[in-house]
Amino acid sequence: MIDRPYTTVLIVPTGIGAAMGGYAGDAIPIARAMAQISDRLITHPNVLNGAQLYWPIPNALYVEGYALDRFAKGDWGLQSVHQNRVGLILDQAIEPELRVRHLQAADAVKATLGLAVTDYIITDAPLKVELRTAPSGASWGTIGNPDSLLRAAEQLITQGGAQAIAVVARFPDDVDSLVLDNYRHGQGVDPLAGAEAVISHLIVRQFGIPAAHAPALKPLPLDPTISPRAAAEELGYTFLPCVLVGLSHAPQFIIPSDHSQLPSDGIWNNQVDAVVIPYTACGSSAILSFSQEKSLIIAVEENQTQLNVTPESLGIKVIKVHSYLEALGVLVAHRGRISLDALRPNLSSINCLKICD
Repeated sequence: MIDRPYTTVLIVPTGIGAAMGGYAGDAIPIARAMAQISDRLITHPNVLNGAQLYWPIPNALYVEGYALDRFAKGDWGLQSVHQNRVGLILDQAIEPELRVRHLQAADAVKATLGLAVTDYIITDAPLKVELRTAPSGASWGTIGNPDSLLRAAEQLITQGGAQAIAVVARFPDDVDSLVLDNYRHGQGVDPLAGAEAVISHLIVRQFGIPAAHAPALKPLPLDPTISPRAAAEELGYTFLPCVLVGLSHAPQFIIPSDHSQLPSDGIWNNQVDAVVIPYTACGSSAILSFSQEKSLIIAVEENQTQLNVTPESLGIKVIKVHSYLEALGVLVAHRGRISLDALRPNLSSINCLKICD
């Protein structure tokens, strides 16, 4: 018997204050561990982006959030690539010195890592990013000039042949001091994350190619007491390197014109064996879609968030575990076709069903 690839999806929604995955790259160890027991690990930039830090995971697919939702629904497939040509959009609002820092980061990635970072373009108007906070405490945001962003992306694609788009937008420096201080010390929500998602969603939805975002900010004052989980965001002048690395091998999207006859190649939602999510963040479009498939859904209680959307409140059947360590054990058993009941000390006999009249 030939086994098909065992495929795991790891989701930690952005901007919801996840205890693990709510900071820059602090979910990478979880992704690395899950990749060890999966043939394919599908996850998203919020999990793999670590500012100037990153880790190459050969069997991980870097899929932007909007595309992941479409994949989970079965509308889009994923096609692995050898390498993408990555184009770079810089917000006109970025100050000249800060712009140079980001261009140097792109050149460094090209020279030091050998990635195909090709052209850059400056938007024809400031993008005007504004930050918001929902009543739940989750962060979100708006972009004042989305048309300028889309015009820049279109030019990179049509004139530069870009196959993936990295965006650097100037974000406000006047973030609420208490919110920012709490975040730097390991509490609360990333105030930037929700707005970042809006930017990448726009490009992926419009052009159907991979995209991800890195904010441009002034360096923060030195603070020797910050949380280790927030430390990656204190390094250097830019968060761009991890985005360029992720996009360089991000899968392209298969977008069929006729959904009644899906292509046989690529990866599709019905090939996903397991999905791992925080227990209190089960309301995303992707999770609702996966719950309609045969995928095993594992909900991790230890990864607390600002939300309280539990699987029980939505009628979603899950395996509830305390930690990601326990989730890894469930994945090992599931991949090995071993019943979880067989790994518990109290094992009941099989049930007898009565024949219906």
